[in-house]
Amino acid sequence: MKSVTIEKATVDEAVNAALSELAAEINEVEVDVIKEPSKGLLSFLGSKTAKVKVTVINGPEEKAKNFFDILLAKMNIEADLQIKFQNNSLKVDIVKIDENDKGIIIGKRGKNLDEIQFLLNLMVNKDRQNYVRVVFNVEDYREKREETLKRLAKKMADKCRNYKHKMKLEPMNPYERRVIHSTLQDEIDIVTYSEGDEPFRRVVIDLK
Repeated sequence: MKSVTIEKATVDEAVNAALSELAAEINEVEVDVIKEPSKGLLSFLGSKTAKVKVTVINGPEEKAKNFFDILLAKMNIEADLQIKFQNNSLKVDIVKIDENDKGIIIGKRGKNLDEIQFLLNLMVNKDRQNYVRVVFNVEDYREKREETLKRLAKKMADKCRNYKHKMKLEPMNPYERRVIHSTLQDEIDIVTYSEGDEPFRRVVIDLK
């Protein structure tokens, strides 16, 4: 658990400084007042500051670890996790896992991966004032999937040009659709748009 010890003029100031340094919120920490402030002679001579120790006990990293400890145990899956919380962004990576279990966690075209990320996002941000961006990945799957989508976008744009008609891609989640749109946004003769309703919404590639 992460903790810091801070000295300030008052307990509140010390606690607030600690929360800022830890990027935590008050309901996620335990506060230990080591020393209360006191006034010296004439209210300033020999005055003493407040000293507190603030420890994160239920922050995004702790919530994520608890979430995956329970999830993987119930799924009877063994895996190594890397959890990092920085700049209001929580990244959880499975870095070592059996290939069969890996397929179960990811699911078809990353469906299970996205659903787990959605649940983790809800859990981490519950009762939190400042929103935390959550990204869950398994052994660079998302990066590999993004490269596959970029190649697909280029390939289907070429087919659109060659056959002179629109190309409709398979249904994708919002993130994957954004990859397609972004990949082709600078093509001078190609336009992309989405059609249909979730979860069957898909990208259409057409000539301008």
